[in-house]
Amino acid sequence: MSGTSSEAEVAVIPVADTAADAPLATGRISLGMRVVNLIAVLVPFAALVFAIGSLWGRGITWLDLGLLVGMYVATVLGITVGFHRLFTHRAFETTRPVKFVLGVLGSMAVQGRLFKWVGLHRRHHQHSDDVDDPHSPHHQGRGAWSVLRGMWHSHVGWLFDPDPPHLDRYVPDLAQEKLLRVVDKLFLGWVALGLLLPAAIGAVIAQTWNGAMWAFLWGGPVRVLLVHHVTWSINSVCHLWGRRPYASGDESRNNYLFGVMALGEGWHNTHHAFPTSPRHGLHWWQPDVSYWIILTLTAFGLARNLKLPTSEALQRKRVQPQVPSMDRGTTKNPDP
Repeated sequence: MSGTSSEAEVAVIPVADTAADAPLATGRISLGMRVVNLIAVLVPFAALVFAIGSLWGRGITWLDLGLLVGMYVATVLGITVGFHRLFTHRAFETTRPVKFVLGVLGSMAVQGRLFKWVGLHRRHHQHSDDVDDPHSPHHQGRGAWSVLRGMWHSHVGWLFDPDPPHLDRYVPDLAQEKLLRVVDKLFLGWVALGLLLPAAIGAVIAQTWNGAMWAFLWGGPVRVLLVHHVTWSINSVCHLWGRRPYASGDESRNNYLFGVMALGEGWHNTHHAFPTSPRHGLHWWQPDVSYWIILTLTAFGLARNLKLPTSEALQRKRVQPQVPSMDRGTTKNPDP
């Protein structure tokens, strides 16, 4: 590794003043974008229903399962290592070929163009859980129904809201790189590639059109559905349920289930406390596959300047448990 840095406490977000002060957009999203987003949400769900129905009498082959898992891991890493830790937070540096591969894999996850994804996420960190957060679950009122409304909004409902203004001003650093402009511009091509690749692999291995069709189904739309809902759960579940070991200034939580399923992203409170750290799972019992991939890249000389928080920074932000005091029933922090 390249050492540690106390700068991991502060999000690196190069935002112009006009973007920093701009409120969330009002009004309605265009009909065209509403339809596109609805298709992106519903088609993978329909594919899952069809795939489950096909299990009766056919089952699922090892080829189908392998493509589902392989494409899931590859595209989730494109989001977690690429879109999130590298492009949004600049938690490490890497080579142009690695940037390209991670940008393509992240685009295959079908979560939007690179620049828009990064702009929205930088906006999220800038306004985490306040009224200008694009997808906070905490501003829908009080009561059980409001909690459900908030969770729906933070999970998928925000996709049908208009974009915040000036998103381009959140990504001036990325827009300076021609390679990343190409990745961003060819988003639909990468989406198509992510859907056709498992079909091509299935056709080569099974050597039948039927094998190609089932490989497409499991490695394409069904995989997209799983990637969507696992990563969207970081916005929703991980801002509602879990532990908060560090002071982060918001409602972000560490959630073990999504720490595993989202390849390390579920250690969300830790991430919000130390946003530029490439490592989210700070303890041996907090699996962080995305960080292990970054370490592997480092071992081969393909990643450098990992911005890990120092032990002093960790201690400074650690939330001390409250214990009863002998003095009139008050509480106090235990001795360190």
